[in-house]
Amino acid sequence: MFGSVFKMQPKPGKAEELRQVMIGEPRRPKGMITAYLLSEDAAGNVWGVAVFEDEKAYRDNAADPAQNAQYQKFRALLEADPEWHDGAIEQRPA
Repeated sequence: MFGSVFKMQPKPGKAEELRQVMIGEPRRPKGMITAYLLSEDAAGNVWGVAVFEDEKAYRDNAADPAQNAQYQKFRALLEADPEWHDGAIEQRPA
């Protein structure tokens, strides 16, 4: 698996709208396993996690014009670009 942990700083009063753009839209990228958003932290940041089958699926999504269109929607609600931490995901056996 491959994915990203990311931190976003919504503009004042835009956290709920950001949440709707991020998780309220029906688009499901090919190869995506799951995605999560955490509640705002004390500083007002929204953290998230996106998990894909593999790095190729992750990179293909990043290059997809539909993903860029969604990114532009949520980027307009942020104070600055998101902080991304990409990498391979290792899963502990159940």
